[in-house]
Amino acid sequence: MTVDQPANSHSSSSDGAERWLTLLAALVVGTAFFLLWFWLLPGWLGFRVAADVAPWRWLAAIPSVLGFAVALRCIWDFGWTGRGTPMPAIPPQRLVVVGFYRYVRNPMYVGFAIGWIGLWIVFGRANVTAIVGVALVALGVHLFVVFYEEPTLRKKFGADYENYCRNVSRWWPRLRAWQVGSQSS
Repeated sequence: MTVDQPANSHSSSSDGAERWLTLLAALVVGTAFFLLWFWLLPGWLGFRVAADVAPWRWLAAIPSVLGFAVALRCIWDFGWTGRGTPMPAIPPQRLVVVGFYRYVRNPMYVGFAIGWIGLWIVFGRANVTAIVGVALVALGVHLFVVFYEEPTLRKKFGADYENYCRNVSRWWPRLRAWQVGSQSS
């Protein structure tokens, strides 16, 4: 199986240097992605820090922080384990089936969605335009995953990816982590 497990102590120094460089590239791409979303999207959705935010709304900051933490961990896994980035131009060279990827196939998107929903509850002002826009973005992400990411991963990783898909759902997390090599869901 081409699935990469966490690093072992027998890696060569050039392999270690390559791993650190790809991790750095993943973190740079991930940081750029976060900055883009935090710079552009909040204003578009009407997020404003205001004194009149109801105190109960701040509870949504908890899932928001956790969701973004999941996305950050996934960026780390892309670089360290997958030896690539979340950007399609520099994709992982190894199938990433560690961390949150053992629970759901798209934890980075799920983490971002939870993070943004939490921020929207804290700061957002719901309106029809924003809701329709978010629904269109969600549909766009789903179509991108189904028509680009999954076929690309099937072509690149073959049977390993097919086995992974049979055992780990695209959007709904498993209750228990899937064990690589396991055939049952």
